[in-house]
Amino acid sequence: MLSLRNCRIGVVGLGYVGLPLAVEFGKHFETTGFDVRPERIAELNAGKDRTLETSHHELRAASRLKFTTQLKDLRRCRIFIVTVPTPIDEFKRPDLTPLLRASDSVGQVLKKGDVVVYESTVYPGCTEEICVPILERVSGLKFNRDFFVGYSPERINPGDKEHRLPSIRKVTSGSTPEAADFVDKLYGSIIKAGTYKASSVRVAEAAKVIENTQRDVNIALINELALIFSRLGINTEEVLLAAGTKWNFLPFRPGLVGGHCIGVDPYYLTHKAQEIGYHPEMILAGRRLNDSMGQYVATEVLRLMAGQRIHIKGARILVLGLTFKENCPDIRNSKVVDVISELRKFGALVDVYDPWVDGAAARHEYGLRPVRTLRRGHYDAAVVAVGHREFKQLGAAGVRRLCRKRHVLYDIKYVFSAAEVDGRL
Repeated sequence: MLSLRNCRIGVVGLGYVGLPLAVEFGKHFETTGFDVRPERIAELNAGKDRTLETSHHELRAASRLKFTTQLKDLRRCRIFIVTVPTPIDEFKRPDLTPLLRASDSVGQVLKKGDVVVYESTVYPGCTEEICVPILERVSGLKFNRDFFVGYSPERINPGDKEHRLPSIRKVTSGSTPEAADFVDKLYGSIIKAGTYKASSVRVAEAAKVIENTQRDVNIALINELALIFSRLGINTEEVLLAAGTKWNFLPFRPGLVGGHCIGVDPYYLTHKAQEIGYHPEMILAGRRLNDSMGQYVATEVLRLMAGQRIHIKGARILVLGLTFKENCPDIRNSKVVDVISELRKFGALVDVYDPWVDGAAARHEYGLRPVRTLRRGHYDAAVVAVGHREFKQLGAAGVRRLCRKRHVLYDIKYVFSAAEVDGRL
């Protein structure tokens, strides 16, 4: 088994998870960051990170880190950490394509005694049942004799400058007791908050996938309560504030549930559950409800517009925000897109404005072209879809100045008070 003294680390995938990890390891060990996108490597070599998870100063501080698109540059590495995305397909089934390709790539440079650690979110059993056979086949090596694996689930929270990689406790695991000890020591060398060594790879995989499943179900409950209170004519925020005076009431809020984790991970768990003959009821019910919220928001906006006698077809609607959460540029699995799509179905002309979003990324991911400037007195309705600080600074009055005299202001994210808007989720 390797020791920390002879570590050479290869991080496969340099997105929101992989780059911060490579930077931290690059402060202490010879580290190679690998990504298949030449433009990503070029920007990192220039000291820029479009995800805004690392700064120019942090990239420079990782003095032992280099970036590459060349697989051969990983040959000298002894530890490989896979941090590629694990999305779902159009049928809401796990799409393991990036994970399979990454495993194939690592298999081509795998050597005796090496350790492969996966961080990508998967269902319990995926690492050993799906990834390991690929590593064995491509490398010609034998699992747990010639090489070992670990699983340490990522806990990166995009845009969060308080809870960052070193300050978030890390769950670790390994395919043998010796591998588990090594993986735990490896992460312990960079994680100031400490580590928690799980008893097996499957336990670590399950722990990750239920973290976000739990949040998803809780938000689904609050979303359903918001739908009920809306029909009762009760202000949802006032109810939640009143209930929140009890010490053990969980402070969730209604909203759109997207992103690379909460809106995706439950489908990985339910996929595996169905595979073994169990049909999850609560988890899938929560997912269906959360997936329907974009349509509900659009319907409410149109209802309020009709109440103002604003003709829907041809109406101009401004959607403020496209990212899946506030103050970050991450647009992965953004449910704001569902709102936009539903509004357009009724013939509305929708503009999207988001100062955090790269226009090329929005076009590539969703076929959307965000506007770069805001026009006063131009819109029949405005929807505050993301709680960016720029929108808070603009204020409800500032948003209303972008609209015509007769208009609707709808606030999904509780950016403004109930008295300042015409409708809220």
